[in-house]
Amino acid sequence: MTNIILLCLLGLVTAGTLAVFAYSIGASVFLICGTLALVPLTICVLTLMWIDRWEPEPKTALAFGFCWGAGMAVIAALVVGSWVQPLLMAGNVSADPSMVGAVIQAPLVEELCKGAGVLLLFFLRRRTFDGPIDGVVYAGIIAAGFAFTENILYFGQALDQSNGAAGGLVGIFLMRGLMSPFAHVMFTGALGACVGYAARHGGTALVLGAWVVGLIPAMLLHGLWNGMTFVGGNFFIMYGALQMPIFVLFLVGIILLRRSEARLTRRRLGDYVPSGWFSQQEVPMLATGAGRRRALSWARTFGGGSTMKEFIRVATRLAFTRNRLLVDAAGRPGSAGARRFAEAQAQELALLHKSTAARSELLGRHAAAVWHSQHPLNN
Repeated sequence: MTNIILLCLLGLVTAGTLAVFAYSIGASVFLICGTLALVPLTICVLTLMWIDRWEPEPKTALAFGFCWGAGMAVIAALVVGSWVQPLLMAGNVSADPSMVGAVIQAPLVEELCKGAGVLLLFFLRRRTFDGPIDGVVYAGIIAAGFAFTENILYFGQALDQSNGAAGGLVGIFLMRGLMSPFAHVMFTGALGACVGYAARHGGTALVLGAWVVGLIPAMLLHGLWNGMTFVGGNFFIMYGALQMPIFVLFLVGIILLRRSEARLTRRRLGDYVPSGWFSQQEVPMLATGAGRRRALSWARTFGGGSTMKEFIRVATRLAFTRNRLLVDAAGRPGSAGARRFAEAQAQELALLHKSTAARSELLGRHAAAVWHSQHPLNN
């Protein structure tokens, strides 16, 4: 109930933020710029859904993250930035304000505001926040929401500065919307990966420490990216020499993290083989990409595709729950740790029964399909 209430409040904040911006730049300009901003947003969201395929996060949690980024983080960044800018300029009055704002102020303020949403999601969704991929997805959806609202403002500013001519708008759309749609996602994703890693291997103290540490690469990447606009030389050369390698490294990191999740799933499901909850053959079927594809193809031959998807989903959640149990068991002393351990044990038992029910339904459907195929006259 708390999560739903907070989601509704954030939704109202986001709607209010966009309404204020629509009023400030004009409804027609807002519609044009908002439509263009949907392009990079769609690219980012579809990519994050692909990243999140192995163990999908709750849709309400993703909606919460988007609203935090598109509304609350934008407002906080504008308010805090108005305080930080004078402080930064006071130390060096001869500095270029636009450079200070882009290279120092924006990374500091924006990553703190987006990162606060990542930390809040950890506390609200602790049961489903259990790895670096989860952290990247949650951080990425927050960053995508932030970039969506920010792009509307940038596109509107470009249209205003060009006196309504399309040239300036097209240029900034190509640069921000098509050439670097993942910029904010990569910055905050570095923070999310750190938080997710700590969530998998430790408790609250480790997560808080990882959040602070994760802000460093997020801010550095953000500052480096923004600093490119102030470096002399051909933009496309700088883009190919710096921004593309960063994107490739990010992509390679995601692929390695996804493989790590598959290995963890297989290892943890294997723990249930000796007790008979899963068979030796079921583990690779549920814990490898190829095994899942074959299982789904088989299940669809007798109308059991949705049940197999549920079996895979429950088994994956079970594997991550067991991993959390093993981590909490190592550092359980204290009421908070003991309570989380007991809750995870109850969740583990419920998931085991759900997996048994899904398996039984699959076998029942298959048996019925075989019987009907062998007795066509009785159909």
